[in-house]
Amino acid sequence: MKVSDALERLKDHGYKYTGKREKMIQLFAEEERYIPAKEVLEHMQEDYPGLSFDTIYRNLSLFQELNILEETELDGEKRFRITCKTNSHHHHLICLSCGRTEHFHTCPVSETTIADQFPSFQVQGHKFEVYGTCGPCSANN
Repeated sequence: MKVSDALERLKDHGYKYTGKREKMIQLFAEEERYIPAKEVLEHMQEDYPGLSFDTIYRNLSLFQELNILEETELDGEKRFRITCKTNSHHHHLICLSCGRTEHFHTCPVSETTIADQFPSFQVQGHKFEVYGTCGPCSANN
């Protein structure tokens, strides 16, 4: 997702444009990895020294609600990344060393299989993540 698209989504849902929100979204747009809230706060404090974790978490929650950010949990900590640019169904490979993500479009989950085994369960979506070490991180070890 582009920064301009994210800001437009905020506006379309009646939320104010602020420099803080743009800077947060810009950080995620520049990264190809999941980022913890603590790192977002550290990055933001360069320009906004009085910024609190509450403000960071409120905005991260809003961005996630508006599908601007995606969330995962690594090492017991929530991390966020900008929503993928692709609209096609896909899943992620996530490097445990650097947090970088890659898409893969093969889906290991068949909704037909789930429906056969659990006929009363109505699937509304799913998420599949594979954790490991990317090529550059593997080469450095």
